[in-house]
Amino acid sequence: MDKAIIKKYNYWQWRTLIILMVGYAFFYFVRKNFSIAMPALKSELGLDETQLGIFLTLNGIIYGISRFINGFVSDRVRSKKLIMGLGLLLSAVANVLIGLSPQMNGLFHFLDDGGKATLGLVYFIGSLWLINGFTQGMGYPPCGSLMAHWIKPSELATKQSIWNSSHSIGAGLVAILCGTFILGQFGYEAWQGCFFIPAMLAGAGSLLLFFGLKDSPSSVGLPDPEELDEHKPDAAPLVSETPEESKRIYDILLRKMVFRNPVIWILAVSNFCVYVIRFTILDWGSMFLTEYKHMDIGVAANVVAASEIVGGIIGTLLAGWATDKFFRSRAHRTCLLCMVLATLCFFTFWRLPQSSKGLAIVFLVLSSFFIYGPQALTGIAASNQATKRAAASANGILGIFGYASTAVSGLVFGMIAKQYGWNTVFAVAIAFGVLGCLVFALMWKAPADGYEKADKIIAQIKAEK
Repeated sequence: MDKAIIKKYNYWQWRTLIILMVGYAFFYFVRKNFSIAMPALKSELGLDETQLGIFLTLNGIIYGISRFINGFVSDRVRSKKLIMGLGLLLSAVANVLIGLSPQMNGLFHFLDDGGKATLGLVYFIGSLWLINGFTQGMGYPPCGSLMAHWIKPSELATKQSIWNSSHSIGAGLVAILCGTFILGQFGYEAWQGCFFIPAMLAGAGSLLLFFGLKDSPSSVGLPDPEELDEHKPDAAPLVSETPEESKRIYDILLRKMVFRNPVIWILAVSNFCVYVIRFTILDWGSMFLTEYKHMDIGVAANVVAASEIVGGIIGTLLAGWATDKFFRSRAHRTCLLCMVLATLCFFTFWRLPQSSKGLAIVFLVLSSFFIYGPQALTGIAASNQATKRAAASANGILGIFGYASTAVSGLVFGMIAKQYGWNTVFAVAIAFGVLGCLVFALMWKAPADGYEKADKIIAQIKAEK
């Protein structure tokens, strides 16, 4: 292969990866800001754990449905960057409206005489957060599809894990911005800034997506990445097919490589358990650290940020590297190891005495360190199992299961925390961690990817013409 082509390909691949990282980090600015603001919303507006849990659950379920829908859309449409950029822009608008809601009191009577939220404001914020759940679901599917189109299959675990660190970068930075700076410095009464400032940054990020991304290597005159790889996953490059033929191949692969593929469904169930642990830490961390471990909001926000930035980023990168280096790209094996260790660390965090705050912080960070391995790798495994032709669709199914977990980590845990306390929340979360370990173990012998199987299916389709 010509060195100039390889150099140009490397430039565009890394440019795409970096822009996707920055763009997806901004999605977290206008999604996980709500979790950091929850103690302030409880204090200033009088929202309780059950109401906040309902918001988290509805947002998560709608997000999962949106990821599922947009997974199919992203695999079919040419302009994937448009879907992603528009989703980020609309999420920013929803956050601005939540921040402005107290100023609408004269029109809608959102606040009572004591300045607390009326039922009207609860419905208003809940509806906007539900809409935000759908627009947030327009972020991940284009990322998964674009990376499957730009990255060689043999490098996908390593490089998609690099991208996956954007989850932790975004969640960690917004925790520092909202928790340490806005609420820590200016108090709970400054909660509106937790929505305005992240929204402004996300709006700027949407412009980067619109104007910085390219949808495929062919759009800049480059071959598909597998043609540069020593592995040849597809029988023929997409450019040699008519639109009708490509659609027929996609429909058949969708049926055989996704819906009838037991590995995809095992990954989906595993993802549910992974996200219960992950969202228990990320969504409720600022509350259980203040209420159960008795830390102030500034310290709690820093701990959540450390869990994301230190634990999440390093854990994700090491998990991706170890998958390609030691497990021959069998991401599901790394997932099992990480899930076992994450569950053990979270159990230790829970059972530590209240006086051991330093150790509690260490084990919470370690819980995130290990849980972000399977959080990143389940999607990578699904992309490789479904192949690049149906990667976004397969990840849409995983998204449905992953964010259906918010029915547990959101509403159920909010009700449990209110009625029975945080000890019961931790016990249930640990039970889901153990279940996740058992489900991951079911696919230990699964192959690294489904490209060989897809080759045979594509060859058969073309032979039948």
